[in-house]
Amino acid sequence: MQMKGYMNRRTTGLVVLCAAVVVAMGAEKADALKAKWKEEAKLPVVDLSQDAARQTVIAAGTTNVYQGHPTTVLLPDGRTILAVWCINHGGHAGPMARSDDGGKTWTRLDESLPPGFKTHQNCPSIYRIVDPQGKARLWVFSAWRDKRFSDAAMPSIMSEDDGTTWKEMPPLSKAFRCVMTFSSVVRLKDGATLGLYHRGPEGADRAPLEVLQTITKDGGFTWSAPRVVAKVDGRCPCEPYVFRSPDGKELCALLRENTHKGYSLVMFSSDEGATWSTPRDTPWALTGDRHAGVQTKDGRLVIAFRDQAPLSPTKGHFVAWVGTYDDIKQGEPGEYRIKLLHGHKLYDLGYPGVELLPDGTIVATTYIKYWNDARKHSVVCTRFKLSETDALMENAKR
Repeated sequence: MQMKGYMNRRTTGLVVLCAAVVVAMGAEKADALKAKWKEEAKLPVVDLSQDAARQTVIAAGTTNVYQGHPTTVLLPDGRTILAVWCINHGGHAGPMARSDDGGKTWTRLDESLPPGFKTHQNCPSIYRIVDPQGKARLWVFSAWRDKRFSDAAMPSIMSEDDGTTWKEMPPLSKAFRCVMTFSSVVRLKDGATLGLYHRGPEGADRAPLEVLQTITKDGGFTWSAPRVVAKVDGRCPCEPYVFRSPDGKELCALLRENTHKGYSLVMFSSDEGATWSTPRDTPWALTGDRHAGVQTKDGRLVIAFRDQAPLSPTKGHFVAWVGTYDDIKQGEPGEYRIKLLHGHKLYDLGYPGVELLPDGTIVATTYIKYWNDARKHSVVCTRFKLSETDALMENAKR
């Protein structure tokens, strides 16, 4: 009995010791990670957020109206931009505006749209899809029709004359149940268009989230059966932003990671979406939600998003990353970040449209609590050139 008691005490002691070692190792790992993030957070930031002259309120929030989640598209003339958004956070569609001068002024188009558009729900997204024969159409897809998480998934409105007239189109089908519609699309080399979106179990907005792909070969009317292209144990990939590499040889998709415990995710395809690499961490500076971007004439990328980078001095605000495609591929930090707009409600912002005008002006549009008062969120755009932010960076070094 004495030996048994001794062994029990010894076993208990070993368990306590092992637990202490595990806790110590965990604390050491956490400290090392925080130190790493602290170093990464030293990446320079150019702050444009207080320069009101750059900013235009497209749709002002009021004490009763919340303007949310815009997307934009630039027409081939290089100056006309269309924007769509929803009323309330992930609410119903209906609003649309057009700028004929590159985002300086805007005209509302709501009354010219099909009445049924107001029954479309959650984050309407506008794209200009060109079919294999070269015919271009504008599409505005939403997540559901009539009610949230209905089987009437991905309804849309469509224009064949660059937004002069619109008609309502039927939902795709129950097979396309989603949290939100296509977060991005990209044209493939054969003239088809690939779309990416995300969903949870049975289309619900809960973990585990996964990213799906579908392809249209007729300019947006019909889409292939969706298939999962990103699913990561312990992570929640969502809101994919897909774009083509500068050399045209591969596709890159940046993914929001919805646990927000580390970095965002990135994956690549060298065969036009037939296969994708296993998602891996992005550089620290690209950690955020709902990425969207452009490639400038000098080959650099400007990608805007809601900042979620650990220990970032601009965390929760609307920012842009400036760097190269090789930075993303090699896991390098990039050149610098830009604080585009200051939100008076952190994290509830940053679903952007980003357009590049012929003169190098970048127009970044988002929803944001623009004023620090009782007014709710507004849709706002800001305009800038990399030549301006580069100069501000150089001046800061002196």
